[in-house]
This record gives sequence, structure tokens and C-alpha cells, in this order.
Amino acid sequence: MQKLRLRYAKRGRLRFTSHRDVARAFERALRRAGVPMAYSQGFSPHPKVSWAGAVPTGVSSVAEYVELQLVERVEPDALRAELNAALPDGIDVLEAAEAQPGALADRLEVSRWRIDLPGTDVAELRDAVAALMAAESVLVERMTKDGRRTIDARAALLSAEVQEAHQAVAQRDQNSAATARVDDWPKASEPYGILVTVVRQTTPVVRPDDVLSALRVVAGLAPSAAASATRLEQGRLDDGGGIADPLAQDSGAEWSPAGEPTAG
Repeated sequence: MQKLRLRYAKRGRLRFTSHRDVARAFERALRRAGVPMAYSQGFSPHPKVSWAGAVPTGVSSVAEYVELQLVERVEPDALRAELNAALPDGIDVLEAAEAQPGALADRLEVSRWRIDLPGTDVAELRDAVAALMAAESVLVERMTKDGRRTIDARAALLSAEVQEAHQAVAQRDQNSAATARVDDWPKASEPYGILVTVVRQTTPVVRPDDVLSALRVVAGLAPSAAASATRLEQGRLDDGGGIADPLAQDSGAEWSPAGEPTAG
């Protein structure tokens, strides 16, 4: 068998798609592309596809991962192009590589998130973030399928950086794939805060909305408009504080989110 690992993006209107529907879309694309998948045994065989976590519904990402098991060898770049031709707009395979030893999930220890806060004053956001980072613990509540649950959002938060809109526009011009909603950029006169955080992937996972809840708890920060979030990276922290590429042979290598994928 051949094992391949893919990095894919979920963005645009497809960010509102559930993980289950994304998985179904991938399985349809694998069939349409004629990928020689390995199948499980038993009464109802399924293609051997292993998912490494899932971005919350309503959140964009350019750093989601999945592992495929094949019964014949294929070229990773050719597979990427064929899948992109078969996948719906908004789900794009950005990178494909031979699987390295070990479990994929073990390579995904932290996430780098970008949270856009239209209508939020940058100075107010900086003060709130400083209060959050100075706190030893910040408890927030989240509704789960098992009822309301209390989690410590501060314990998983490794870093938080506030950016201004002009910094984000420069980043967008360099790499449009790293943006959640390109058409919603602010006018120069509008307050617009951007928070970039690195969060350890604990159990339960601390999500962007938990970070916003923590800012509300410590500083009363309440954005006047709906926030949007994008996962920019996943991986292991290296010695320099960067995030190692989960697909790289050298686990210390780093990467930045890639640009728009080439259509298949």
C-alpha cells in the first residue's frame, strides 16, 4: 500500500459545511478521480481515509489534513490536481506528500489562528489581549452535545499578537489563501482588529470562539460585528517557536500557507 497525506483548505461558503459533509465530498471526489483506494474489510467496506481533527463549522482553514491509503502508487502532485478537479469550490487540496513514519495526529500539536474583528478598536483589543495573557486562568463556558462545559481558555493559549488592518492587507496581497473573506476588507476609516494566536491542541480543544469568550471575561471586549476565524497552520512547535510542517520529511521544517491551488 501507499500512504499519502494531504493538506487542504476549507473556505468561502464551504466553511459552513460540517465535517461529515466534507468527508462525503472527499469520498465522491476520490471515486470520480479514479483513485485506487484501499478499502476496509467487512460487510460494508469503506475507503481507508483517516482524518486528523476538524475545523469548527463556520470557520475557514488553509491547514486541514487527511491521510489516504492506496493499493497502487500514484504521483502526489497528479493526485492533487485530479482531486481539485473533482472537489466542489471552496475545498481545495493545497499539498500532497508521501506519509512519513508515525501517526499524522501526533504531528499536529498546535494551531495558528487568525481572528478578524471588524468594528473593534485596535488599542482596545491590545489592552484586552494583554489582560488575557497576564491571567493565570480564564474559565469560559461552551455548549456541547453533552451539555454546558467549562474550560480554561488561557491554559492552551501560547501566544497572541494584535495586528492592524494595513498589516493584514499586506499579508492578503502576498497570500490570498490566508484570508477568510477577501471581499470584506475594511475601509481605512473603519476600526478593525486582527488577533493571531497560537493555541495548543488540548482536550477539549480551545477554539477561536473560546478565545473571544475569554477576552469578554477578562476585559469585557464585545465586538460590534461578527468575527471570522481562519486556521493558518497546524504542526509541532520547533525550537525557534515556529510551526513545523506536518508533511515534511524533516519535522523541523517550516512552511507558510500556500497560495491558490492550480485548477486540475
